[in-house]
Amino acid sequence: QDAAGDGAEAMDAQGGSGDEENARQLGEIELQCGICTKWFTADTFGIDTTSCLPFMTNYSFHCNVCHHSGNTYFLRKQANLKEMCLSALANLTWQSRTQDEHPKTMFSKDKDIIPFIDKYWECMTTRQRPGKMTWPNNIVKTMCKERDVFLVKEHPDPGSKDPEEDYPKFGLLDQDLANIGPAYDNQKQNNAVSTSGSLNGKAGFVCAGGMAAGGSGKGRGAKRKQQDGGTTGTAKKTRSDPLFAAQRLPPHGYPLEHPFNKDGYRYILAEPDPHAPDPEKLELDCWAGKPIPGDLYRACLYERVLLALHDRAPQLKISDDRLTVVGEKGYSMVRASHGVRKGAWYFEISMDEMPPDTAARLGWSQPLGNLQAPLGYDKFSYSWRSKKGTKFHQSIGKHYSSGYGQGDVLGFYINLPEDTETAKSLPDTYKDKALIKFKSYLYFEEKDFVDKAEKSLKQAPGSQIIFFKNGVSQGVAFKDIFEGVYFPAISLYKGCTVSINFGPYFKYPPRDITYHPMSDMGWGAVVEHTLADVLYHVETEVDGRRSPPWEP
Repeated sequence: QDAAGDGAEAMDAQGGSGDEENARQLGEIELQCGICTKWFTADTFGIDTTSCLPFMTNYSFHCNVCHHSGNTYFLRKQANLKEMCLSALANLTWQSRTQDEHPKTMFSKDKDIIPFIDKYWECMTTRQRPGKMTWPNNIVKTMCKERDVFLVKEHPDPGSKDPEEDYPKFGLLDQDLANIGPAYDNQKQNNAVSTSGSLNGKAGFVCAGGMAAGGSGKGRGAKRKQQDGGTTGTAKKTRSDPLFAAQRLPPHGYPLEHPFNKDGYRYILAEPDPHAPDPEKLELDCWAGKPIPGDLYRACLYERVLLALHDRAPQLKISDDRLTVVGEKGYSMVRASHGVRKGAWYFEISMDEMPPDTAARLGWSQPLGNLQAPLGYDKFSYSWRSKKGTKFHQSIGKHYSSGYGQGDVLGFYINLPEDTETAKSLPDTYKDKALIKFKSYLYFEEKDFVDKAEKSLKQAPGSQIIFFKNGVSQGVAFKDIFEGVYFPAISLYKGCTVSINFGPYFKYPPRDITYHPMSDMGWGAVVEHTLADVLYHVETEVDGRRSPPWEP
């Protein structure tokens, strides 16, 4: 990575390039920014070009105005034979135009192209030079195959004075050399991400050489013509990196197929961390077959508080909007996607359907609460049961209020003190956890140490939980509860249906207490996690790929 000039200098250079987009310096080593797509000469930023050539396409470049670090970013990449041939022919064409009295457009394989590539191999690709001289034959095969880019002439014209040994000759189909550049536009189409499901919509560029979008418009990925003369809507599939390819998230922000939190393990959806030093390292293939460094990723956050798809018992049915849940057989639980560690918070639950012989236990749960048990089963959760209004904690039921049923709207309030160790700490970055791949997505895998967590539980003086029924407070249900992060939680017995409202607008908003709606935790979690990630990178040595957990 090359760092250069300050932002003002870059803006001046960029402004000049933007005002005169056609004022290209052909024949010089030029770089196209992958974000603003403007062209710069390499010496504008003082980039080392000793291993570069004009008209190269195998690189990724971000100018210092566009790059998140404020520095320029330049990374050469391994070129394939097509890119090498394209660069060689472009340079030969330019040299002929500027040096020959009668410029050529076709060049001999043996006299021009192969000697050029052999001479500048290290400048054209990061690939090691092959030990066997088989690459010249492969180059011929490549140019003969890629007829959408290269012209091929196998024999001299009748009556031509050109010797037969100069053939075959090759040239560029598009003679406008200004059209040659990294295929950023194609990458963005192939790697497009739905930003509605992720706060980090920025995907890494995976540069592939070829003609730029302003070129001939032809390519192997172009739409195929049907027999009736129309075109299909499906482009030719291209090989992509299965590990780092950007995946499209559903509108609700979570993959439809995902691992569930069970068997002592929890899974957190991961996305590339834009604050990591050199996040573009995600694009490299050096991690193939090796553990992926967690510090290059972060927890993927959705800006809305919803019911979690992964943090639930698999038998529970969640609606498409992730706000309604239907029970199945015995008691099982689902938690919300966001939790709270300090302050006063509130949400509502509507009892939509409650047939006979069904029941519900609703309330708050820490992340280690058992999903295959009723809420209030263990030390990590507190609940209010529909039958007889019993409150539960550690499987001990105590009389609290009258029961509730179909048609009731229930309110759930929690107040956690600001001075506890949990309240003062930032959320876990998970960067010291293992990354696993499941159905094309990456997840942090975290082991649950339930016994250890139970022994370390301590009360939070001043904390309390209050339940409401149709706007009427039922009194303090629990006080001085265990310190921790609490999530809205629902546990259902058999086929009852409930809907949850995280706010900000409630049917029965409490009037005598101050609180935040749980919906506020959507962006609140973004701030907390971003701060935790940034502090992690500041305090952790990442160059050696060591990933100790961040400690407050």
